[in-house]
Amino acid sequence: MNITSTKIAGVLLIEPRDLHDDRGAFVKVFHKDTFVEKNMATNFVESYYSTSKKNVIRGMHFQTPPQDHAKLVYVTQGSIVDVILDIRKGSPTFGEFIRLNLNTENHHAVYIPVGCAHGFLSLEDATSVTYLQTTMHSPQHDAGILFDSFGFDWGVTEPIMSTRDRAFQKLSEFVTPFSIA
Repeated sequence: MNITSTKIAGVLLIEPRDLHDDRGAFVKVFHKDTFVEKNMATNFVESYYSTSKKNVIRGMHFQTPPQDHAKLVYVTQGSIVDVILDIRKGSPTFGEFIRLNLNTENHHAVYIPVGCAHGFLSLEDATSVTYLQTTMHSPQHDAGILFDSFGFDWGVTEPIMSTRDRAFQKLSEFVTPFSIA
């Protein structure tokens, strides 16, 4: 497993060791000892997945304290452009984002620390994205940033989105409860 830092502190690209044979692939995206060695959270308490059509945008999601969480995200079917936005006051990359390509061919995963908003664009029909989180979903702490308010070009003129995601506040209006430690 190769774990690489990104320009946003704490956001890590995980390139798992994958084994291929005549049956297909076997991929390990989580290894507790490796995560501990890299100071990553290992106390995942909830896991779920979404399936999306092509051109679906989900995001930019996070939970506020005290139910904030780190996430581990990977694709089990299809392909996404994954976007992580730093919303931590005092961070040298506050308001900046990164994009990663996650798909079933590269088997990459991303570790997202507390204080970052997360979203993605589905590039194929029937794309399935798995999430592991370090806190349970809490509707009263569920929040987000408007997908088109922080300078990222999603490359889609008519994205398919939920009403909820379209109603999030702009980054410029957001008062962050997160700060860099």
